[in-house]
Amino acid sequence: MFRKSGVILATVALVQFMVSLDLSVVNVGLPRIAAGLGFSTLGLTWVIHAYALTFGGLLLLGGKAADRYGRKRLLLIGLAVFAAASLAGGFAQQPGQLVAARAAQGIGAAALAPAALALLSAAFPGGRPRVRAFGVWAAVNAAGGALGVLIGGLLTEYAGWRWVMFVSVPMALAALAMASRVDDVPPNPGRDPDVAGALLATSGMLLLVYGIVRTEIWPLIVAVALLAGFVAVQRRTTRDPLIRFGLLANRSVAGANLFNLLAGAAMASAFYFASLYLQQVLGHGPALTGVMFLPFALAVVAGAVAAVRLGYRLPGRALLIAGGLVTAAGFALFGRIGVDGSFAADVLAPSVIAGFGFGFCLGPVVSIATAGVADHESGTASGLLNSSRQVGAALGLAVLGTVADRHPGAGGYALGLTLCAVLMGAAVLIAVTVLPRRVAGAGDPQPAAHR
Repeated sequence: MFRKSGVILATVALVQFMVSLDLSVVNVGLPRIAAGLGFSTLGLTWVIHAYALTFGGLLLLGGKAADRYGRKRLLLIGLAVFAAASLAGGFAQQPGQLVAARAAQGIGAAALAPAALALLSAAFPGGRPRVRAFGVWAAVNAAGGALGVLIGGLLTEYAGWRWVMFVSVPMALAALAMASRVDDVPPNPGRDPDVAGALLATSGMLLLVYGIVRTEIWPLIVAVALLAGFVAVQRRTTRDPLIRFGLLANRSVAGANLFNLLAGAAMASAFYFASLYLQQVLGHGPALTGVMFLPFALAVVAGAVAAVRLGYRLPGRALLIAGGLVTAAGFALFGRIGVDGSFAADVLAPSVIAGFGFGFCLGPVVSIATAGVADHESGTASGLLNSSRQVGAALGLAVLGTVADRHPGAGGYALGLTLCAVLMGAAVLIAVTVLPRRVAGAGDPQPAAHR
C-alpha cells in the first residue's frame, strides 16, 4: 500500500510542479515575447489570461469527468494535450497562435489537475499521512510557481523565449510514463457531465475579463448573462451538473475556495507587477530578474514545510489565518517600492515575508477544501479548488492591472502590490468568519473526546 501511494504522490507532485510552473514561467519572458511576435500591450496580457481562464473555466468539467470516466484516464489525456500544446506554442509565429496554444495548455491542465488531486486525496484519506502528502503537494506547487519565474528568466535570456513553452514537454512526457503505473479506483457510473454548462462558464469568464481590461460595458453585460445562464443550466440540466450547489453549503469547501480565489488574485498580480518593476523600472535583464525571485521561491517552500510540521498540532484554519496575515504584511511592504528603489532595500525582505506566508497557506487550504467530501465528489471538489485559484488569478490581474495602468511606472506597480495586500486581508477575513474552527478529515488535531 505504501509503495502504491508513494507512486501516486510522486506522479501528482511532478504534475503539480509542471502546472504551477506553467502559470509563472512566461512572466519574465513577456517583454521578449512581445518583441518577438509583435504583441500589443493589451494583447500581451492574454498570454496569461488564455491559460488561466481556460484552465479555471473548464476545471469543474475536468473534475466531474475524472469522477465519471476515471481519474487515471483523464490524467493521461490531459498530459498528452498539455505536451502537444506546449510544443505548438514554442513554434508559434503569430500572436494568435501563441494565445491559442496557451488556451490549449489550459484545456489540458483542466483535465489533468483535478484528476491528479483526486488520486492524491483518495490515496491519503486522513491523519498524519494526509498532512504529509498535502504538505509535499503544497511544496512542489509553491516551488513550481516560484521557480517558474527563475527558470523562465534563464531560458528567455540564454535559450530564447520559445523555451518557456518547450520546457513543459519533457515534464509532461515523464509524467505520462509515471501515470501509466498508477492504480485507480473504478469510475463512478452515472450521467455524462454538463458540457454546455462548462462552455457557458468559460465564455462568461473570458468576456468578463475582456470587459474589465477594455473597460467596456457590453462585454460585461453579456458576461453576466452567460454566467447567469450557467447557474440556470446547473439547476435544470438532465446531465450531471458540474457542481452540486449543496456542496457549497459545506463551510469548509466554501470558505477554502473563497480564500483561494482571493489569494490567487493577489499572488498572480504580485508576480506580474514585481517582474515588470525589476525589468522596466530597475532595468535588470530576464536572467537576473529570475534569480531575484529565488529568495521568494525558497521562502514559499520553507513556509509549506513549516505548515506541515505545525499541521500535526494546529487546525488548518489557524494556519490559513496566520499565513494570510504574513502574506498581507509582505505585500504591504512591497507596496513601498519607488523609481529610485533597489532589490536589496525594497524587494528582498518583502518577497521573503510574502513567500513564507503564502507557502504556509497552500497545504492547509487544499486539505480543508477536500476534507469530508464524499469520494464520488472528490474530483469535483478538487476541480473547484483549482478553478477558484485560476479564476482569481485572471480576475485579479485584470482588475489590478487596469487600476495600476492609470498610474504609469513604479507608482502603478506600487499601487498594484498594495492592493494585493488588501486582497490577502480580505482572504483572512473569510477564513475567520466562514471556516469552522476544526475540520474533520483535514488532518486537524481533534479534541481528546473525539480521538
